[in-house]
Amino acid sequence: MKTIEEMKRYLREYDGKCITLMEVCGSHTAAIAKFGIKGLLSDRIRLVSGPGCPVCVTPSSYIDRLIELAKKKDTCVVTFGDLLRVPGSRESLSVAKGSGAAVKMVYSPMDTIKLARDNPSVTYVFAAVGFETTAPVYTLLMEQAEKQEIRNIRLLTSIKTMPPVIDWLLRGGAAIDGFLAPGHVCAVTGSDIFLPPARTYGIPFCVAGFEAKELLIAIYGLVRMAESGKVGVKNCYPAVVTADGNRTAKEKLSQYFEKQDAVWRGMGKVEGSALVLKKKYAYFDAGSAGLMADHKLNPRCCCDAVLAGKMDCAACPLFGGECTPKTPQGACMVSYEGSCYQRYLNRD
Repeated sequence: MKTIEEMKRYLREYDGKCITLMEVCGSHTAAIAKFGIKGLLSDRIRLVSGPGCPVCVTPSSYIDRLIELAKKKDTCVVTFGDLLRVPGSRESLSVAKGSGAAVKMVYSPMDTIKLARDNPSVTYVFAAVGFETTAPVYTLLMEQAEKQEIRNIRLLTSIKTMPPVIDWLLRGGAAIDGFLAPGHVCAVTGSDIFLPPARTYGIPFCVAGFEAKELLIAIYGLVRMAESGKVGVKNCYPAVVTADGNRTAKEKLSQYFEKQDAVWRGMGKVEGSALVLKKKYAYFDAGSAGLMADHKLNPRCCCDAVLAGKMDCAACPLFGGECTPKTPQGACMVSYEGSCYQRYLNRD
């Protein structure tokens, strides 16, 4: 077993074939920037950010629907803070709130229970955005609402799943030699969920944690696999992730949700990449069906190319000028986990 110093030396002095690795987790994007991981790597190892920030891949039609609901009488949209500034086709939730729309920011979906219980005449619509990581919490919210007989909670869903979009990227010709698999997602799904794309496309995956040492270990493992042509999934986060995942969480997801096609912002339709409420639980739905349109607030925004790993953030003509965290023109500059936000925050 190599020491961390030996791994760092190997990655710094690597002189093999040029390798492009993609992380598909917004938390990984933020951690890689925070710890200066790219600065520890040989210039023959390229790290790119993929569509791993749930806020960044939420289409404009979803934001438009939230705004429409927030402007309805006796209706309040409940959301995480980083969704407030995501552009819709005309405005953001933040702008709509400033004009009188009812929008409430919370830190947990479960905060909706108290809001709804204390104000039974108001319908509270939770903006259920995320990946497999957050989806189990939404099942708990619905379960508690049913148990407590709270009838004024709804969900507007935009829940994405990771394997289909990786398949979409690779089918589309993305030149990726290996993936840093998302540790939080794999904690729910299990690491084996990435075996099919690994085998289909003949590339390696390494499940990574979120501390500097954990990321370096996973990148080291991924580079060694890519260099040797080894295919498969290596779990470098065994303290949290197993091959099969969290059985209880997966059962809850299967109980409440089913797969459907979804539009990813700037990327178009990805087949079978959404989790939507089953008909049995349709009474919780606030009108999530049909939200497939996506419009750019600024036509020169290049978030689509950035999310697909085809363009560096700084190559976008808007980056750092018209587009900053204070004036985001695209979703990648809105969230703390967005690749453009992190690039701007940690720019030289």
